[in-house]
Amino acid sequence: MQMKHFFAAFIAGAAILASAPGYCDTYPSKPIKIVVPFSAGGTTDLLARAVGAELTKSLGQTVVIDNRGGAGGNVGADLVAKSTADGYTLLMGTVGTHGINQSLYPKLPFDPIKDFAPVTLVASVPNVLVLNPGFASKNKITDLKSFIAFLKANPGKVNMASSGNGTSIHLSGELFKTQTRTFMLHIPYRGSGPALTDLMAGQADVMFDNLPSSLQFIKSGRLLALAVTSSKPSPALPGVAPIAAAGGDLKNFEASSWFGILAPAGTPKDIVNKLQQEIAKALSSQTVKERLISQGADPVGNTPEQFAAHIQAETLKWAKVVKAAGAKVD
Repeated sequence: MQMKHFFAAFIAGAAILASAPGYCDTYPSKPIKIVVPFSAGGTTDLLARAVGAELTKSLGQTVVIDNRGGAGGNVGADLVAKSTADGYTLLMGTVGTHGINQSLYPKLPFDPIKDFAPVTLVASVPNVLVLNPGFASKNKITDLKSFIAFLKANPGKVNMASSGNGTSIHLSGELFKTQTRTFMLHIPYRGSGPALTDLMAGQADVMFDNLPSSLQFIKSGRLLALAVTSSKPSPALPGVAPIAAAGGDLKNFEASSWFGILAPAGTPKDIVNKLQQEIAKALSSQTVKERLISQGADPVGNTPEQFAAHIQAETLKWAKVVKAAGAKVD
């Protein structure tokens, strides 16, 4: 099947998911599980917990967060893809699990399009280029220009941490390496949490982390922020310019992340709609909105059909990035 027909079927499926009257009369009648395909402490985990707390209040059932890291998010995504389609097992998907991995991995244990029912895009966030302050001080790195100069003079001597192969954190670094014609040794972890721990301990030198999970450490001085990967500055990090502002080969650099709730394919349409409505309501509340924005996230809460179209566009975009970077995971 050609890719455009494949995506057309995906979007149509998001609009006509199997439905049966009466499901929402009793849903939910037991706890709901949101699988986070990365370890605790990263942005995916933070957003899932924020959404879960609000759903617990609005739905009257406990929402449990289940961290299942590994393989760039594929372990957790596969678990949900193969779960019962009843609305009780959900995935906090990411640009990695649903925009990048199908281009990066030659063989996935699940189909990111056919095996999921999009619920809603929760938030988008910029990544931020952060360095271990001791590493930066030792090598007289104070800004993006001096960092690139150091990379060019020391190829292969800088360790680049990521939350896992195929994540936007990984691919942001690969794109940066390609456009600056530099080389850093990639060290994948099972999530942002452990990667940040090693970065701050000096076991790694640099990371293109999601802003929300790094922000507190930037503010406390435990990480040095050089630039953000979005096309515009982030209100949560005033004074830190986009990588694209460096101009030259970096003038079009843009590599933001996004996070959204998905259910297994075949989940009844009325349950999908109920979840979308409750999540959108939570994201539009002043308290939640202000909290996410202050952490560097931009809350969304769109419809299942809009989220499906977003996944389509992102899949095509990142396929080009993966090809240009020559990135591959066996």
